[in-house]
Amino acid sequence: MGFLDIKIFDNTIASYLVVIGVILLTLILKRFISKYLAGLLYRLLQRIWKTVSKTSFIDLVVEPLEWFLVIFISLFAIDKLNFPGRFTYRIYGFTTSDILGRIATGIIIVSLIWLVLRLMDFIALLLEEKANLTEDSRDNQLIVFFRDFLKVIIGIIGILLIIKACFNQPLGSVLTGLSIVGAALALGAKESLENLIASFVIFFDKPFFAGDTVKVNNVTGRIEKIGLRSTRIRTAEKTLVTVPNKQMVDSIVDNFSMRTQRRAEIRLDLSVKTPLATLETLLRELEVIIQRNSEDISAHSIFLKELNKTTQTIIIEYFTWPFSMEEFDQLKQTINLQVKKLLEENAVEFGV
Repeated sequence: MGFLDIKIFDNTIASYLVVIGVILLTLILKRFISKYLAGLLYRLLQRIWKTVSKTSFIDLVVEPLEWFLVIFISLFAIDKLNFPGRFTYRIYGFTTSDILGRIATGIIIVSLIWLVLRLMDFIALLLEEKANLTEDSRDNQLIVFFRDFLKVIIGIIGILLIIKACFNQPLGSVLTGLSIVGAALALGAKESLENLIASFVIFFDKPFFAGDTVKVNNVTGRIEKIGLRSTRIRTAEKTLVTVPNKQMVDSIVDNFSMRTQRRAEIRLDLSVKTPLATLETLLRELEVIIQRNSEDISAHSIFLKELNKTTQTIIIEYFTWPFSMEEFDQLKQTINLQVKKLLEENAVEFGV
């Protein structure tokens, strides 16, 4: 009997060497094999999407594909060995070899689900790139929403497959049991369920989109993401506020990004001693200032609103196009400086 024919734990040394060699060879070649398989899959996807980025696809898919190949081939090779008789025990009616076999099946399912989730991320990335070519941001919100929703569904399917394959339970009875458990969980997780329903309300009602600037519950900022449970808002202080979707639906939401105009007002409380001629001059010159910026102003009004014992109040009201806040503040500053200069030139005093 040769050295390779010596048996250890019911398997020859040659068998162990073959298994170890297969595993080492897989570890060495995993990068090349996975890239080759990813390339084949890439060419298949390229027939559907002409603008597929090969680099992005490789970065997302290769790592889970590598581990799937390593796990699958390693477990397949180990399965060819005889399970050592001295390690055979029964635990709750199952042998140790049966338990290990089911654990191995579960590991393969987990790695496969991971690969499918990465493919979902890549498809979502492709759709986002296509959606970015349009000015409408609603497409991007739709893609992110359904990507997260489908990933949850895939995760649930993966759990059901593990229950079926690893615990040998019929899916019919599992689903029946889950419906009962789900009803109990729904009562205990009432708020989470309400937030999930609210996410669908936001999606179909479309009161706001990712990228909009909103104010809700004294929180003002730009919406970064609308998730299945909450909406994330980046405030002016650069903090990230998470608002449950139920509050986004039930509360009054002021969507600044959907305004058709921006309004600005200048209130001049002048001294009651200001002569009538000076007031008339001011009104004329203020009109000139507004006309000077007429390209950015859609409508305006200038009038002497109040006259009492101590003050005379001139109100300058104007509406601009829906500029960004930076552009709007810049225009307000320009007009304010011109108004300030006009008041200084006419030596106007403010009322008390």
